[in-house]
Amino acid sequence: MKRLVILLMLTGVFTMSTLKTMAQDEVATEEVAADSTEMVAEGDSTAVEEEYAEEEYVEEEVAAADYEEVAVEEPGFHQIVKDQFIQGGWQFMGIVLLCLILGLAVAIERIITLNLATTNTKKLLEQVEGALNSGGVEAAKDVCRNTQGPVASIFVQGLMRMSEGVEMVEKSIIAYGSVEMGKLEKGMVWISLFISLAPMLGFMGTVIGMIDAFDAIAEAGDVSPALVAGGIKVALLTTVGGLIVAVILQLFYNYLVSKIDSLVNSMEDASISLVDILVKHSAK
Repeated sequence: MKRLVILLMLTGVFTMSTLKTMAQDEVATEEVAADSTEMVAEGDSTAVEEEYAEEEYVEEEVAAADYEEVAVEEPGFHQIVKDQFIQGGWQFMGIVLLCLILGLAVAIERIITLNLATTNTKKLLEQVEGALNSGGVEAAKDVCRNTQGPVASIFVQGLMRMSEGVEMVEKSIIAYGSVEMGKLEKGMVWISLFISLAPMLGFMGTVIGMIDAFDAIAEAGDVSPALVAGGIKVALLTTVGGLIVAVILQLFYNYLVSKIDSLVNSMEDASISLVDILVKHSAK
């Protein structure tokens, strides 16, 4: 009986120690597994960060390369015009450019002159009528002489014939009106010349460029697409330049023509009103 009890006690002690050992082993195993998991997680996160950084670097390099390509592939407008001008040949492109410069110079001068020639005819007529009523014809002449513009000049010529009658005033206004109209149209013929000359020079450059292209083909003895395309491009650039110059000058020409027509209509209306005022003054 004692042996059985001792055996049971020994068995229980051995079992408890075995269980304790197994529990410790399980805890150690779990800790090792946790450590391994943490190391793997850290390794994975580090790898992900490195991969992400590498992708960002690659993207930055690609973006920088694209930016450089865009910067190289997109020259400025001034540079494009300069390159096309050089490719078109300075012989004819220079002449076309000279037509543009001279035409613009004449057009700007005419615009300034016509704007200065614009007169407030209603106000001038009121001043002339008031001067006639207060100081007579000489006072009206002084008012017109102190006013700029073709309308005032016509009024002066008409008032100078006042002593000869209203009919002579009308004839004088009509005659001097033609003179003032000629002054307003001064320089317009040059703008018209440059409008016609620029495209003709461009076409001439095109024809000469085509002749040079065919001469190059004859010398080479073979029709090369690159050779033909280059010659035709150079030839057509002169035509484009001439047409651009003609279009620009044509816009200025049309504006000046409309301005001159407006001034002429104003002169005619004011002249009729002046004759009516002189008739009323003579009847007094």
